[in-house]
Amino acid sequence: MDFKRNYEYLLSDLSSLKGVGIKTANLLKKKKINSIFDLLWKLPKSYTDRSMSTKIKDLKIDETQTINIIPQKYSFPRVKNLPNRVLCTDETGEIDCVFFNSYEGYIKKILPIGKEVTISGKIKYFRNKYQLTNPKYISEDSSLIKQKHNNYSLTDGISEKVYNKIMLQIINNLPKIEEWHSKEILKKFDNISWNDAIKKLHQPDNIGKFKENFYQRLAFDEIFSTFLVNSEIRKKIKKFKKIKKKFDTKRQNEIISKLNFSLTNDQNKALYEINRDLCSETKMFRLLQGDVGSGKTIVSLLSAFNTIISGFQVAMMAPTEILARQHFLLAKQIFSKNIRLELLSGKLSLKDKKDILTKLLNKKIDLIFGTHALFQKKVEFKNLGLVIIDEQHKFGVNQRKKLSDKAGKNCDVLLMTATPIPRTLTMTIYGDMDLSIIREKPNIRKKIKTYSKLENKINDVIKFVKKEIELDNQIFWVCPLIDESKKIDHTSAVKKFKYLEKLFPNQVFLLHGKTNIEEKEIILNKFLKKDFKILVSTTIIEVGIDFPNANVIIIENANKFGLSQLHQLRGRVGRGSKESSCILMFKSNLSDNAKKRINILKDTNDGFKISEEDMKIRGFGDILGFKQSGIKTFKLADPIHNQNLFILAEKEIKRIEEKKEKINRFKPLIKLYDRADIINDIA
Repeated sequence: MDFKRNYEYLLSDLSSLKGVGIKTANLLKKKKINSIFDLLWKLPKSYTDRSMSTKIKDLKIDETQTINIIPQKYSFPRVKNLPNRVLCTDETGEIDCVFFNSYEGYIKKILPIGKEVTISGKIKYFRNKYQLTNPKYISEDSSLIKQKHNNYSLTDGISEKVYNKIMLQIINNLPKIEEWHSKEILKKFDNISWNDAIKKLHQPDNIGKFKENFYQRLAFDEIFSTFLVNSEIRKKIKKFKKIKKKFDTKRQNEIISKLNFSLTNDQNKALYEINRDLCSETKMFRLLQGDVGSGKTIVSLLSAFNTIISGFQVAMMAPTEILARQHFLLAKQIFSKNIRLELLSGKLSLKDKKDILTKLLNKKIDLIFGTHALFQKKVEFKNLGLVIIDEQHKFGVNQRKKLSDKAGKNCDVLLMTATPIPRTLTMTIYGDMDLSIIREKPNIRKKIKTYSKLENKINDVIKFVKKEIELDNQIFWVCPLIDESKKIDHTSAVKKFKYLEKLFPNQVFLLHGKTNIEEKEIILNKFLKKDFKILVSTTIIEVGIDFPNANVIIIENANKFGLSQLHQLRGRVGRGSKESSCILMFKSNLSDNAKKRINILKDTNDGFKISEEDMKIRGFGDILGFKQSGIKTFKLADPIHNQNLFILAEKEIKRIEEKKEKINRFKPLIKLYDRADIINDIA
């Protein structure tokens, strides 16, 4: 087999395996096992040791044991539904092998009278005699049975014996894969090859040995293949030569000087990095990542201003219309009337929409705000120079690449997210982009005080809420469920709304996932205008608008949320100049992890630190933003336990980029690790 044929064999259909027919292949496909390579990552969870044989007199009931026996006598009753029996012996005693739904011919074939046979299964005792029912491991060749057999999480309809047979066939026929890593990298893993690492991964004695070189090497392959694809996308984007933006930062600084706050060091650094990209001849593809309330929007608007004074147009897209409107109003507030702004809203008449589209095409609009509707085919720009997308965590790597291509060669792309995630995940999810991080909070932001309260102390919370309302403040009240559930003992938003409405008549509104978009916008606008005091909601208010007058958030069943989600919810308050409070309500008898989460939140407001702790507690698959990122969960690699491998992969990618090495030797690696959809895009 040559190199190409080797990896093509691994990616081939399951039906190419002996003993795998259409039925078995379809059963595996239901578990998203579509190729031989996919099967390699279904690891054994334990093993059954059948290597040692036991004499009949020493058998232990209800244990799986292996015995060498000689069949002596068949008993095939003619009465329907009665089992077939074979009396077997060794020099120490007797045992019945019992078969339900098996034909006489099959039984005579596998247990021939007078011949020694090795048999293995769970031992039972019935009517003063040992018994083995429907044994699956039977052979005249004892070496086939006397070994350790892996136990896998079985697919319905496939037996353990069949599964092991398939896996053994794959491991025995594993093609020799030519090495793709450098000698320096291989030294880190004691020079173990990919083939040997795979074989060791499936050996029963190696189950759970995550720190061994074979496991580490394969985890590194996963991480490295992801980083490699990200690097190639970065390079591909940088190949586009664009017209440099030219602007004088003095005009930008005039706007900054008129703000009622000073930019933080992180904001200034991020602005410098973005401006540098705008002025370069290579296309910007940058992520601006910041904690809730860290001031990303002002940085993005200043970037927009610099693009406009360079003679280009800017589009700013937000996930909701109300957030787009908020950005539009902020821009109106800080920019002079010379900057022509528009909001493309769903509420506009057809005539007004048409008017805006005409102005865009004739370059009579400098900066336009809107939702995803900004990227519909009918929306055309005369000279688009920058696209800003707020809360972009819903975009995966491929979607981001398409977005960059669609924006045009002279158009820079700035994506923003308020979801702080650990560095290992940032490297993985956003590795195709340049990154600017804002950790500091502006001085005008006061620390949110976080308290925990037992839910039976609700009267204390109500007293606190009354005082806040008297001070003309507003309150978010978050519940995990919309309606009551018999299965889950969580507080429902509907029930809490009814309860609070009696205490605070005409002061409470309800918002949840079943609220239609138009009604949601109306409710949020009313809350923003202070038309009512308490907004009872589900978690749909996680990411979104600034409500400067809302300075209290109460979160019911707080122990049921992850740390990152609680932090995002808490970030809905503390947006104004007033001191804010977050009250975490919970039932008694908290788990140790729940106590840990609540204490971490009470100790810190740092979203990045919180996300690190969240990942340690919950695992990376559940952390906020990860599921929406478009990246598949790693099969072996873990951002918590394999941080050293992430750093090693990052260093190796930088070395390859600096030396401008061709990546042809890595193509099989990329193709194998399920990134075939973009392999053709890589030069």
